Amino acid sequence: MKNLGYYNGRCDEIENVLIPMYDRACFFGDGIYDATCSRNHRIFALDEHVDRFFSSAELLAIDLPCTKQELKDLLNDLVKKMDSGENFVYFQATRGGGPVRNHTFTEGAKANLWVNMFHKPMMDIYKKITLITLEDTRFFHCNIKTINLIPAVVAAEKAKQAGCFEAVLHRSGRVTEGSHSNVHIIKDGTLITAPLDNLILPGIARKHIIKACGVLGIPVEERPYQVEDLFAADEILVSSASTMCLSAEELDGKSVGGKAPELLKKLQDYLMEEFLNETAE
Repeated sequence: MKNLGYYNGRCDEIENVLIPMYDRACFFGDGIYDATCSRNHRIFALDEHVDRFFSSAELLAIDLPCTKQELKDLLNDLVKKMDSGENFVYFQATRGGGPVRNHTFTEGAKANLWVNMFHKPMMDIYKKITLITLEDTRFFHCNIKTINLIPAVVAAEKAKQAGCFEAVLHRSGRVTEGSHSNVHIIKDGTLITAPLDNLILPGIARKHIIKACGVLGIPVEERPYQVEDLFAADEILVSSASTMCLSAEELDGKSVGGKAPELLKKLQDYLMEEFLNETAE
C-alpha cells in the first residue's frame, strides 16, 4: 500500500476507510494517540511508544481493546503492508461512541483503535532550523498525548506563517515545549531540559537524548528554564519521533546557538547510529 488506514479491524488505503460519525473523536476529540517512524519496515522504539500510549489511556480512563503485545503485533504486521519501508506510524484510540452526542462517557462502549501509516523518510537531523516563541495557551494536562490538539495546531500554523520550523511555547516566560516537540538547551557543556510534569509531554526522543547524554558523559539538568535562557544558550535542540534532534540557528528573528558544534554533532551522531542500528534489516 502507498498509505494505510486501519479502524477496528478494517484495513485499506486511508481514503477508503470510513469512520462512524458517532465516534467521540468527531465530537470531543476524546482520545489518545502516539506516533513514531519505521525504516526497513522496522518500527523505531516501539516498546516505549506503546508504553506511553497505554499510560495516556490510563490517565483518561480509556479501556483499550487490546494488550500491549497485541498492539505491537498489529503494528508490526501493518507496517509490512506498506510499499515503502520508511514510514510515519501513527496510532490512536478513542472512547468509543454512542447513538447520541453526550458529554458523559457512554456506558459499556468499547474504545476504537485507529492506525495511519504513510511514506515519510527521517529528516536530516544535521539541518539547522528556525523557531519562534509563543505563549503556551494549552490546557494543563500536556503530559497526556490526547488528540485535543487545537492550541498546538494554531501554534504550528503561526510558526509556518512566520517561515519557521517550530514554535517554542512558554507560560509567563517559563519554556515548556514546542507545538509538536520537546525543546532543550545546551549551556556550558550541560543539557538542560524541562522537568516531567503536567506541562510537557514525556517525549520518547527526549528520553533517548537523555540516555545518550549519559553514555557520552554529558551532564543533564531536568529543571525549569526561561525564554531568555534560549537566547543565551550554546545550542537550542528540538526533538520528536520524526525529527530526533534538530538544532536551531534562529529564534524570533535573532541568531542563536552554534556555540557547541562538536558536542552537538557527537550527540546527533550517537542518536542517528542508534536509530540506524535498531531499524537495520
